[in-house]
Amino acid sequence: MAEAYPAFTPVNLLTGFLGSGKTTLLRRLLTDPAMANTAVLINEFGEIGLDHHLLERIDETMVLLQSGCLCCTVRGELAEALRDLHARRERGEVPAFDRVVIESTGLADPFPVLSTLKSDAVLRHHFRASNTITTVDAVNAASQSKDYGEFSRQVSVADRIVLTKTDLASPSQANSALAAIRRLNPDAPLQVSTDDGLDLRALLDEGHDVAEASMFRCDEPLASEGPSHTGQIRSFMLEAETSTNWTAFGIWLTMLLNRHGDRILRVKGILDIEGEDRPVAIHGVQYLVHPPVHMQSWPAGARRTAIVFIVDGIEPSLIARSFHAFNALG
Repeated sequence: MAEAYPAFTPVNLLTGFLGSGKTTLLRRLLTDPAMANTAVLINEFGEIGLDHHLLERIDETMVLLQSGCLCCTVRGELAEALRDLHARRERGEVPAFDRVVIESTGLADPFPVLSTLKSDAVLRHHFRASNTITTVDAVNAASQSKDYGEFSRQVSVADRIVLTKTDLASPSQANSALAAIRRLNPDAPLQVSTDDGLDLRALLDEGHDVAEASMFRCDEPLASEGPSHTGQIRSFMLEAETSTNWTAFGIWLTMLLNRHGDRILRVKGILDIEGEDRPVAIHGVQYLVHPPVHMQSWPAGARRTAIVFIVDGIEPSLIARSFHAFNALG
């Protein structure tokens, strides 16, 4: 009898700028029981340095690890690699993994990975996006945030952030790194890699951060003007004092993300929905929108719709005008 695995296998993206400690964190994950029965996709297997964990080579692209994880090389298109993994699991040719972790290269924009799960007709029926984990180098984060647009996007889309190399950083470097992170992503839970209590399970699994966290404001533009990056990353909040029609809002958000999803790095909000006593929390990263969450109660303050956007190169007033127009129609 075939082993059980989720109907929609969660996919975690592990990203971070060059030298930020992704490989070190991945090694740590692979030796933890929380990662049992996991498939790992990396760009080049030889770069990961996991030879001491190898148990059995299945073929030229796949290795079975002692932890039970399946580690694969991605030499072609990501969608093809995921489809192949799913097909081989169905045929019983590889262990019945119940999670996938994708390690991206240090200069990668997270968007193509995140959009693959939604854009591929096969994958969206078998896989679902889970947390994006971003590693940040405490020594170099401040300069990287100014010079490289990739760094800004990697931090902006993160659901979880791991601050690395704090043991090598001066207090001023660590403080500057934290400030750079919070300018780009005000609310993602942050852990320090050198802490003994680093919660690996919390990195992997979705929580209800949208529902539990109070709303935040961050209205100042965020500089992201590296040599090859012409956009400007900024965050802003939309508010509505009247209740929002759920159908109208869904149409508006779908149209907005279909048109500008590659430049809407993050959207998170609490909605006052017509006919609902409790608030509804939403959370999306680029084209991907997680299922809405019904919160238990309203946060402190007035009952209202409040939505925070982090965008790259989009004028906030354009989004605000379209939102209020659709909200009025509802």
